[in-house]
Amino acid sequence: MIARALARLGAVARGRLSALGRAARLLVRLLVLVPPAIRRWPLVRDQIHFLGNHSLAIIGVSGLFVGFVLGLQGYYTLQRYGSAEALGLLVALSLVRELGPVVTALLFAGRAGTALTAEIGLMKAGEQLSAMEMMAVDPVRRVLAPRFVGGIVALPPLAAVFSAIGITGGWVVGVLLIGVDPGSFWSQMQGGVDWWNDVGNGVVKSVVFAVTVTFIALWQGFEARPTPEGVAQATTRTVVVASLAVLGLDFMLTAAMFSL
Repeated sequence: MIARALARLGAVARGRLSALGRAARLLVRLLVLVPPAIRRWPLVRDQIHFLGNHSLAIIGVSGLFVGFVLGLQGYYTLQRYGSAEALGLLVALSLVRELGPVVTALLFAGRAGTALTAEIGLMKAGEQLSAMEMMAVDPVRRVLAPRFVGGIVALPPLAAVFSAIGITGGWVVGVLLIGVDPGSFWSQMQGGVDWWNDVGNGVVKSVVFAVTVTFIALWQGFEARPTPEGVAQATTRTVVVASLAVLGLDFMLTAAMFSL
């Protein structure tokens, strides 16, 4: 009884380690294929349009409402300490440091990541990837690498758009609706936001999240069981794993950046 349980546990652990090794090998291969994929620009351009432009609506609307909420919550919190004029600084720092990259990555995983996983999984279920291999076409180079580069290029601008629209939303609530002085709103923001320590760290986070989310989506689709149920399960795993990875990496990156 105990021997069988240990055998099953060992088999599960060996399977997990084997999957981790295959994922690491695929990631290294995709990173090596980035320059060749960029040289095939039309393929990358199509993926940037598919992943970026089609995600722009949900990013913009979400950024606007997040800015509204930050404007309201920030004003009522700062008002207790007589610092309502610092609302612009609070909104800007919250967005460019944390909420912009993190929320954009979560939304990108839910919209673009699931689309990538479903697309690759359906290609595998339809044996299109196997047909490419039979014709001496490398599916990783032809299919996965352009999508990998497209996701890395698409997410950082989306995070910038999210932050910009969120700041606009905070301005609408704080200045137009509540009545915060517009000069104080913008001057506090301009004086308190540092280009490298704040904006630069947000850009670094968005690039790391772009690599993470895009790779997880491609990996789940590439390893999905070639059945409708397998593709559906892979799509669900993409959202769960990518979301947890983004939140965990955000903590580690924030700790590393503030310790420097």
